Amino acid sequence: MIDFRKYLPLIFIALGAMLVFSMCGSYNNAVSKDEGVKSAWSQVENQYQRRADLIPNLVNTVKGYADFEKSTLEAVIQARASATQVKVDPNQLTPENIQRFEQAQQGLSGALGRLLVVSENYPDLKANQNFMDLQKQLEGTENRISVERKNFNTAVQDYNSYIRRFPTNLLVGMFGFSPKGYFQSQAGAERAPEVKF
Repeated sequence: MIDFRKYLPLIFIALGAMLVFSMCGSYNNAVSKDEGVKSAWSQVENQYQRRADLIPNLVNTVKGYADFEKSTLEAVIQARASATQVKVDPNQLTPENIQRFEQAQQGLSGALGRLLVVSENYPDLKANQNFMDLQKQLEGTENRISVERKNFNTAVQDYNSYIRRFPTNLLVGMFGFSPKGYFQSQAGAERAPEVKF
């Protein structure tokens, strides 16, 4: 008969080694997923920056029309300045920080929307090739922003799900991993707009 008592230290060492390797794997996976969220966030910021970079050209094109509404241009310039001042540290992607960033970007979106609506009153401006090109680039950028926001939310969902799973949740809390915030749709987006003719 085999005396297992003399193998007990080896069994405990083997179990301890398995536990350490499992913890290392969980930690490394959490780091990888956290980096994926940061990478997705940088792509969101890149697209918003692309939009902000297009705005001065758009404003300069519109300024060429002397009777264009000055208050509309000033609102776009101010909204751009406000939106570019709001930065979020990729290590602090809390729901509150993302909401603050999103509100600044929504202000810029609203100002741009008003600019494009007002431009409808200026047929010469609408026919200007530079204006049309910039308008197309802005539309393309808005689509890219939507795609990158979706990619970001997917990365956050993957990360948040991973760090909440048992037993990973016991380990990651010790190393400071916490849930990340999502981009949310605007309030009222669930209701279809009313169209009247």
